[in-house]
Amino acid sequence: MTEAIAAARGEDTAPNQERDLRDLSLDELEETVVAAGERAYRARQIAHWLYRRNVDSVDAMRDLPAELRTLLNHRFRLAPPLVATARRSDDGTRKLLVRLADGEAIETVIIPAGNRITLCMSSQVGCAMRCAFCATARMGLHRNLSTGEIVGQVVAARRELGADEVLTNYVFMGMGEPLANYPRLLRALKVMTAPWGMGISPRRITVSTVGLPTTMARLLADTSVNLAVSLHATTDEVRDRLAPINERYPLKQLLEACSRLPLKRRGRVTFEYVMLAGVNDSPADASRLVKLLAPVRAKVNLICFNPFAGSGFQASSRSALQAFQAILHRGNLTATIRESRGRDIAAACGQLYAEPHPETLSQ
Repeated sequence: MTEAIAAARGEDTAPNQERDLRDLSLDELEETVVAAGERAYRARQIAHWLYRRNVDSVDAMRDLPAELRTLLNHRFRLAPPLVATARRSDDGTRKLLVRLADGEAIETVIIPAGNRITLCMSSQVGCAMRCAFCATARMGLHRNLSTGEIVGQVVAARRELGADEVLTNYVFMGMGEPLANYPRLLRALKVMTAPWGMGISPRRITVSTVGLPTTMARLLADTSVNLAVSLHATTDEVRDRLAPINERYPLKQLLEACSRLPLKRRGRVTFEYVMLAGVNDSPADASRLVKLLAPVRAKVNLICFNPFAGSGFQASSRSALQAFQAILHRGNLTATIRESRGRDIAAACGQLYAEPHPETLSQ
């Protein structure tokens, strides 16, 4: 007997409010309502209220029978994703500090650029990957996010948008290593892409990973989303320093795994490469990168390093960025320069850092 059925039948007298209603899959919602004596279609009504109407109260689900609403209120929690602070950059980027039910906090970023509005999402509170160029690594890993907390970021962001604004793209490039929280990430992706959920096209979603080969293959087999791999170096010596996961999955193993990925219609793997002055931005690095990626259907995003206190790194100059890009182009690699957004509010790539200090959360 599943937890959802047991909860619906009321087989214990205490509320099961440890679990958020957004954590339930459609199958679990159906099991819940059927066990409560209702027709299965009620599950899709609940999902519509959660993911299309963005409600955070069961009582707002007006087309549900009163008895079913009472049961859901008693058995499950529906915590609103509370934005403790919202900061706006001079370039229009907005960084949200989202407070979670247990007092932890994450950062989520709304990034407008041209005709796109991208949501940069987190998958964990903190991160265990210890990447040297990323501020989130300084937090360490506090815990994984639940499915409900992951999709709740979309709900929270939608509430911050203006009347004429719509999210167009979604990237898991915020706090945490998404593939280290794979079961909950996968459930969240299903909610985001399913017709009964948020109905977002998988082509609009990108999952970024520091490089966990087995789980990368699982992601592309289980979903149709895009994959981005954080590479950042062309030798094991440098990558060991920048991304310690390389000690477990060195470059050769990682790139061989990338060459075998089931890309389907996705076309190419995106490789992210943060440009660090005097560390990984030489012409020799660019030439090695061309050779390394030759067996892979690849494109490269060159990322301007965004400083944070105590990092010990400097951003590559614009001339070094352009020279690096030119070598990649001559090697028949598609390579773009990702311009920094939200740097003035510490919302740019690599700058996210959330600590749930009471004085911060009360603002």
